[in-house]
Amino acid sequence: MNIVLLGSGNVATHLAKALKAKGEHVVQVYSPNLVNAKLLAGRIAAEAVNDLNAVKTDADLYIISVKDDAIESIAAGLKKVNGLVVHTSGTTDIQVLSAQVKHAGVFYPLQTFSKIKEVVFDRIPLCIEATDAGRLEILRQLAAKLSEQVYELGGEKRKVLHLAAVFACNFPNHLYALANQVLQQNGLDFEIIRPLIAETADKVMTNLPENVQTGPAVRNDESTINKHLSMLKDKPALQEIYQTLSNSIKLMPK
Repeated sequence: MNIVLLGSGNVATHLAKALKAKGEHVVQVYSPNLVNAKLLAGRIAAEAVNDLNAVKTDADLYIISVKDDAIESIAAGLKKVNGLVVHTSGTTDIQVLSAQVKHAGVFYPLQTFSKIKEVVFDRIPLCIEATDAGRLEILRQLAAKLSEQVYELGGEKRKVLHLAAVFACNFPNHLYALANQVLQQNGLDFEIIRPLIAETADKVMTNLPENVQTGPAVRNDESTINKHLSMLKDKPALQEIYQTLSNSIKLMPK
């Protein structure tokens, strides 16, 4: 399959490497920044372009992997192509593509990606959607080559999944960053808390999170909660986050 990849960020980078590893042929990488396009294209022996008018029109698949608010404008530049055009967004409607191109779909990998860490792609859930059964089968076959977990999800369920992913991934990572601030401001190293983070994550691999919740809020330990709030008296933003999360934990069904 000849594939054009539109984007050169984290998702595009990992997806490009996974496609190449499975024998798929990424023929072009597009990015408005030619340097970025060349960096990724060079890793997978593809052509780099920074002009949508230079994108090949005879490829089988076009994967738009850019920030959500740029998807529509990229799709508008692909009106002449005959191949299947997909995006990798968790929240963007498929209609954003189908309004611009002949054949549209979604190829959404549910994972957090960064260029500094490799991922095992065959363990990443891939969520697919298409405007017709034939194109869905194309995506099903490609997804099955890349991952052991393939889900056919309509737009609304995909959006719910993305929302849940923000709660499960983005917010906890931000809380790690806040924890690191508290540690550093008091002369402590983040390394000391890594085993705690690892154990917490490991528990939810085999248990529902509400069944393994620990800490002062789940115990209704108001004395400890008040001590913590007092320690944060000079940091009202952290106080508010602490109080909001503690209240939320207390309201969870036991």
